[in-house]
Amino acid sequence: MKKKLVCLCLAVIMIASLAACSVSAPPTLIPGEKEAVEFMGKPLTPLKDQRNNALAGTQKLDRTAYRLKVNGLVDTPLELTYADLLALPQVSKLMDLNCVEGWNFTAKWTGPALRSIFDKAGVKTEAKNVIFHTADVPGGYTSLLLDYISTKDIILGLKINDLTLPAERGFPFQVVAESKFGYKWAKWVTEIELSDNLNFFGYWEKVGYSNNADITGPAFEP
Repeated sequence: MKKKLVCLCLAVIMIASLAACSVSAPPTLIPGEKEAVEFMGKPLTPLKDQRNNALAGTQKLDRTAYRLKVNGLVDTPLELTYADLLALPQVSKLMDLNCVEGWNFTAKWTGPALRSIFDKAGVKTEAKNVIFHTADVPGGYTSLLLDYISTKDIILGLKINDLTLPAERGFPFQVVAESKFGYKWAKWVTEIELSDNLNFFGYWEKVGYSNNADITGPAFEP
């Protein structure tokens, strides 16, 4: 009976996953930008060939009106414009995005390191977790441990393959969650909250996906 219950729960999770994840429309690009085809000697997956999921369809965030809130356990809460993000030192990384559905792609990601933003805000010593609030899940889409962000020097991808990140892909940025499954790569982020809550569970984590989300580990909580 217990075994049947476990199988049933996993089936419900998978059905919820397929129902909630819809493939977005083809990306809208800025005229005149040229897509990179390789980086660091490695071929890049063209944007048109990259798969992409969205919980509630594309979220349209206005470039001029956009404000990224950085709050919680910080000394100085911030509200950053898109121009502010572009003005920060930009870092480029070659990174694969791996989805729990079994697909992946390789891209060049460019944007500011979260560290540069946290340095401006001043992170309090009790902060241990970073919660990402998004336009489609304002209550907190997912989270990443502060130690992980620091160790991996995680960046916010304002560009993909040298193209301004399209709205369909999460404009103004996608969190480049290195070595984590794709559901940790938050899109359409409106707020970054520094927290001491190590028991926070985001949208997918609440339905059974691993909160750790390492691509070398299980996709589901044991």
